[in-house]
Amino acid sequence: MTMSSAIRGALIALAAFAGLSTAHADEGTVSLVIYKGGWIIGGSGGHGVLNFHGRKYPLTTGGLDYGLVFGGSKTILRGRVRNINSPSDVAGVYGAAGAGLAVGAGARAIVLTNQKGAVLELSGQQVGLMANADLSGLAITLK
Repeated sequence: MTMSSAIRGALIALAAFAGLSTAHADEGTVSLVIYKGGWIIGGSGGHGVLNFHGRKYPLTTGGLDYGLVFGGSKTILRGRVRNINSPSDVAGVYGAAGAGLAVGAGARAIVLTNQKGAVLELSGQQVGLMANADLSGLAITLK
């Protein structure tokens, strides 16, 4: 059975368009400092920097946690952000469910995705007294 040239052309164009849309996605590096505290309901806030195409873009972070949250901590995270076309793609809401315990200093690693498809792969150190088993959201905005 042969495929009509119109359908074949449409499929080739669709495949090329799909390839182009992902081919332009880029990556950068991110560093964040996040302060977190709470009792049942917690909050977080902080700042950071996105390095993208040789330029630095200041970031702010904020979020809420709900579940078992107790204590306070400071977390310093560094890593990369993938699947972005411009610095504004980093801005958005990232959600996570997790559990952790930090007494003194501990390691932390997390992978998050926002509604624009940006993927943050971060790791670093958490310092403080913090116990959590919660649902949390982190909003990142460009300053």
